[in-house]
Amino acid sequence: MKTNPLKRLIIRPRAIRENKICPPDKVRTLYTIGYEGVTAEALCRSLKDAGVKLLIDVRAVPLSRKPGLSKNKLATKLAENGIQYLGLKGLGTPAEGREAARKGRTAEMRRIFYTYLETEDAQRDMHVAIKAARQQISCLLCFEHAPQSCHRLMVAEKMSEQENFGIVHLNPAI
Repeated sequence: MKTNPLKRLIIRPRAIRENKICPPDKVRTLYTIGYEGVTAEALCRSLKDAGVKLLIDVRAVPLSRKPGLSKNKLATKLAENGIQYLGLKGLGTPAEGREAARKGRTAEMRRIFYTYLETEDAQRDMHVAIKAARQQISCLLCFEHAPQSCHRLMVAEKMSEQENFGIVHLNPAI
């Protein structure tokens, strides 16, 4: 079953939309996905339908109460579907940012996370993520369904500033 292209939210940084970085045919796609409200099976199906070969987990705490979505079980499920797993905790939101997000203070979470992105751990893992996404079709994973309220969109935007990525949010079906 193919993912309905209408269920994808396409977000392209202005420089890419206006062809200031490179021609559109040179832009690589970087997917993002949130697993809020979906099963591990639905998540894997969406990734596979999009042709994703590498899932980059950007959760600071890669654990979940949802069955099959904690790091080890998710990596196993992905491997069964021909998708590699890469956990980059250094691109996860620090505790105070997660707390702000839980309380609905998105602007505060964004401010905290942008400051955090300047740290050595974040810079190291950002470099790893960019290098990996250059080599194969990749998708950033976090919990929140809506990319606008999740730090993974901020990671994707930062990655696209350094590399020619067009950002596409996958909306997995339940």
